[in-house]
Amino acid sequence: MKNKELKIRISERRLNKVRLYAAWSDKTMTQVIEECIDQLPSPNIGNSDARTSLPLR
Repeated sequence: MKNKELKIRISERRLNKVRLYAAWSDKTMTQVIEECIDQLPSPNIGNSDARTSLPLR
């Protein structure tokens, strides 16, 4: 698996919250974000593959 980069705009308050949680849980910020993403439900849209059906912005 090739890693990709994700650049987001986030409030300073939220950034600090992620930093504090990562330090408290002895994880990297990447690990915290990946765990949050992994907890998202996978959408099922008909019989199609949801990964290719979602609109890109």
